[in-house]
Amino acid sequence: MRKSVIMFLILLVAVAGVAVAKDKVYGKGVSEGDVTKISAIMADTDSYQGKTVRIEGTAVAICASRGCWVEISSDLEGQTLRLKVKDGEIVFPSKIVGERIAAEGVFTANHVTEENKVCSHKATQEATGYSCTTSYQVTGTGAVVSFK
Repeated sequence: MRKSVIMFLILLVAVAGVAVAKDKVYGKGVSEGDVTKISAIMADTDSYQGKTVRIEGTAVAICASRGCWVEISSDLEGQTLRLKVKDGEIVFPSKIVGERIAAEGVFTANHVTEENKVCSHKATQEATGYSCTTSYQVTGTGAVVSFK
């Protein structure tokens, strides 16, 4: 009888452990503090340039070849912000797509111009030219993914 009770308790603990959401820390993780809404950052990019921010959202896309970036959903529908980490230092697996992610790093604006030859080629029916834009990202030092 005693062995049955012990086995039951072990099984109960094992099942309960699986049911609890698990967090996975990548890199340095994230520090305690206020979360900055992605929509606030995107509405005033100049104010956040070069500043450390903590963001949260859902992982909606991942770099398929190296796991070196994650697109994180904003609090505004259709808006995302890329979290880019140093190649090989942190690797995000594709299984985190759809999971909640908190990340920390420095917000940067990358100005893509014809002069720095990083423009993406854009062809239209009327003309061929260059599409020069600014891309925004958080250069991450860490993240925490909360699995359901």
